[in-house]
Amino acid sequence: MEQRTTYAIRIHRTGGPEVMCCEPAEPGDPAPGEVRIRHHAVGLNYIDTYHRTGLYPLPLPSGLGLEGAGIVEAVGAGVTLCAPGDRVAYAGGPVGAYCDVRCLPADRLLRLPDGIDFETAAGMMLQGLTSAYLLRRTYPVQPGDRVLIHAAAGGVGLIACQWAKALGATVIGTVSTEAKAALARAHGCDHVIRYGQEDVPARVRELTDGEGVAVVYDGVGRDTFAGSLDSLRVRGMLVSFGNASGPVPPVDLLQLSQKGSLFLTRPTLAHYTARREELEALGGELFGMVGSGRVRIAVGQRYALADVARAHRDLEARRTTGSTILLP
Repeated sequence: MEQRTTYAIRIHRTGGPEVMCCEPAEPGDPAPGEVRIRHHAVGLNYIDTYHRTGLYPLPLPSGLGLEGAGIVEAVGAGVTLCAPGDRVAYAGGPVGAYCDVRCLPADRLLRLPDGIDFETAAGMMLQGLTSAYLLRRTYPVQPGDRVLIHAAAGGVGLIACQWAKALGATVIGTVSTEAKAALARAHGCDHVIRYGQEDVPARVRELTDGEGVAVVYDGVGRDTFAGSLDSLRVRGMLVSFGNASGPVPPVDLLQLSQKGSLFLTRPTLAHYTARREELEALGGELFGMVGSGRVRIAVGQRYALADVARAHRDLEARRTTGSTILLP
């Protein structure tokens, strides 16, 4: 059998996209409880830029990437959840998906249904599982709810808009351009607001007869936080799950009282998938939604893994829509 050189994208210091370098890597045999997977596609997510810049510190040197899909090559002792030849995908870590071959814990993998290909899987796992816990666990969306989803044309946004619509919600989304507005409408948004051109809280109040929304899903952070609070109904919930525009400044809790006894949470996927049964349950819901066609995965960009610096620049410059995948 031909021996192929394996490689990984790593960082030795934090900074801009230029700090990522391609290095030879030898994953070796999987340890007990681990599998070795050969990636067919890897997902790019905004959290990868937080790791690269040091906003979310990692021990250095480090790999990057939290999401991938491929085929199991080998399994370590005691592994019963999958076998060589299985098609699998994962999201949420451990960090190090930017590579062609790696070992990782078997209990972090989910076997892919036959109808979901590798590129779709790599474009949906982290963003799809994020949408699943946001809409089904953190604030369980109910029929008739009015919800606000920021960055509605992004990876999480396009999935969350479709899913919220399928749950019977009225979906309001924010976007930065008219092209993104059209994309959001095509993926379940009932109303689209152009931030930068419109007053988001005022427009939300107009669309909700002055009441506000039940929940705001905000992955943007600093730039949208204040407007998100002002868009909520009495006892509404702000779910702040990302910092694409920078971290949210310190919060005066008295604001939550003054603005209507509001709820505020800052969740992460890891805390909703820490137990195997939680991961399988959320994964099952995600696979069900995609398999039924109620949620379509929009892979907007594909880059060679070696071009990861360009992919990061495009993501941070808001030149991407939907999901982005890297191809080893």
